[in-house]
Amino acid sequence: MKPGNSLMRHYLQFKDLRAEEYAYLFDRASIIKRRFKNYEKYQPLADRTLAMIFEKASTRTRVSFEAGMYQMGGSVVHLTTGDSQLGRAEPIEDSARVISRMVDVVMIRTFEQTKIERFAAHSRVPVINGLTNEYHPCQILADLFTFIEQRGMDRRGAIDMDCLKGRVVAWVGDGNNMANTWLQAAEILGFTVHVSTPSGYEIDAKVAGIQDTRCYKVFKDPKEACRGADLVTTDVWTSMGYEAENEARRAAFANWCVDAEMMAQAKPDALFMHCLPAHRGEEVSADVIDGPQSVVWDEAENRMHVQKALMEYLLLGRIG
Repeated sequence: MKPGNSLMRHYLQFKDLRAEEYAYLFDRASIIKRRFKNYEKYQPLADRTLAMIFEKASTRTRVSFEAGMYQMGGSVVHLTTGDSQLGRAEPIEDSARVISRMVDVVMIRTFEQTKIERFAAHSRVPVINGLTNEYHPCQILADLFTFIEQRGMDRRGAIDMDCLKGRVVAWVGDGNNMANTWLQAAEILGFTVHVSTPSGYEIDAKVAGIQDTRCYKVFKDPKEACRGADLVTTDVWTSMGYEAENEARRAAFANWCVDAEMMAQAKPDALFMHCLPAHRGEEVSADVIDGPQSVVWDEAENRMHVQKALMEYLLLGRIG
């Protein structure tokens, strides 16, 4: 994108897009996934280059973005703080000015949200949040698409966004970047999040960046949070960057393990999700994550499909 191009968009948090744009992205993700499953070649991003910048380690983010970009016909440059000036003395703003002159889109997985915002402010191309301490929009994009696949597809394979209206998502665990992003999604797409966290690990509506606090309810008892839920989801108790707190967190979160008893409080057909990696016996029991209600493997794969749709949208706009 050229400087000053009003069409350029960044994706730094979930609320950067509107409900109708999500409906479009989910529809595109469905089409792109179907082509992938049918081995149909689809390369609209030929001659485009994605720069992936990692300050935090990654498995799913790297594989999903890298494989997705290659499948779409593009190429990938992989950077870490160890093999570039990003981890040294060069200002983020200068790195953004240089890198964005050489590639077409940038994905960053880093710590503070302010870092990615500073980079985007000086970038000539779209910037995508691959994860920050505050938000994880690409993961929730995949989670919602997975829910729609399970509960909102008609016989022709068309997306039904109304399947999200009025639903209840139970968030059990840390009030972290995933929880913040679920709240943003609920506010935009019309569902409710039941939040249960241990004392001292609550969500902060200001950090989440939501205006309507009616989109979530707080429960001290995680079982009550799961009561009547359509989806139960959690994350590791200790996210990257908080390893020093590991033992304290294990003690504080002991009653927040999603097990069969907790899932029994949700609707009989409720789904279970986890953004992975998972620690069986800590935040989730093995019989839940490996059980019939779990869709974590579809959820993980769908990171690639929704991100392909996102990159297509940011670079090419609406197709058709």
